[in-house]
Order: sequence, then structure tokens, then C-alpha cells
Amino acid sequence: MRPGEVFVLQWQHLLLDESGGLIRIADGKSKAARRVLPMTPNVYALLQARHEAAGHPSEGWVFPSGSSEGHFNRDAVTKQHARALKDSGVQRFEPYILRHTALTNLAKKGTDAHTLARIAGHSSIVITMRYVHPQADAIERAFALAHGRVNRKRGAQSAREGKAGRPNLLGVGTVKKGAKN
Repeated sequence: MRPGEVFVLQWQHLLLDESGGLIRIADGKSKAARRVLPMTPNVYALLQARHEAAGHPSEGWVFPSGSSEGHFNRDAVTKQHARALKDSGVQRFEPYILRHTALTNLAKKGTDAHTLARIAGHSSIVITMRYVHPQADAIERAFALAHGRVNRKRGAQSAREGKAGRPNLLGVGTVKKGAKN
């Protein structure tokens, strides 16, 4: 979620039941930004505890404050973030990087770009592509999936290729471990 989406969360946009919980982002910066996301177990536990501590409200801000908007805002976050960094000794970072890191980690675990775009609330997959950093074996995995070799392990492939290792794609034969091309 974008920080601004978190600031304006309202209780009526949360489903806190035994299913693990859902968040409806009703006020996004585009049509694509209005979406429903499942909660992670940690987010569910934190919001459930906050809901109980607030007396089980059915509406209102999840993060109320004395600001003119009535809810937590960028100014309050900036001040609290700076204080937390100073008190903890943690190296300075922008909170927005947490969103980038979460999306990048989902991509590394195999989430496709179209799904990432839906999660992020991006209106264009071009924006999402900045979070997708394909690993060297991504193309090989894609071809293996396409040709039914989903469960095959690297060891089985190496045995098929011989003890020397991976095929030398720049020449003939195989590359010996430790050999330089």
C-alpha cells in the first residue's frame, strides 16, 4: 500500500474475521488503485489488536490524529520517522522504500508483473516493471514450466549433461567447473 492509502484507512474498509482479513482501498489515486488486498498475518494481528483497543468501532479513521484532516498524515509520519531513526540509530531511509521492497520481494518469489500491478494499484504495467528484476535463472524456469519440467531438480539436469556441469552456450561441449572461457 502507498503511505497515503494507509493514512486514510477507515474501519468500514476493513474485514477483520477469521479468514485473515481484507483491506478495501476505496480512495486511490487512480481507478486501478481502488482494490481489495488480503492482510498478511502480522497486519491482521496488529489491526485486530488496534480494533479491540479502540472499542470495536464500525467506522472512522483507523489512524486518527489531531491533524486538520482528522487522521495520521505525511507531516506526522515524517516527524515520527525522524525521531524513531534518531532514537534507534538505524541508518536513514525513506518509508516508501518499504513498499518498493515488498513488491520487489514478491517479484523475486515469482509473482508475475500483472499480479504485482494489481497489488500495487498501478494503472500501467510499465510502472510495475521497476519492481521486477529478473534473476538469471528466470528464463530457464519459464521454459521448464512451458515444457512440463516443473519438478525436475538441478541435479537431474546436471546428470543429463554429464559430470562436467552446464553446457557451454558460447561453444561446443560442457564447461568444466572452475574453467574460464
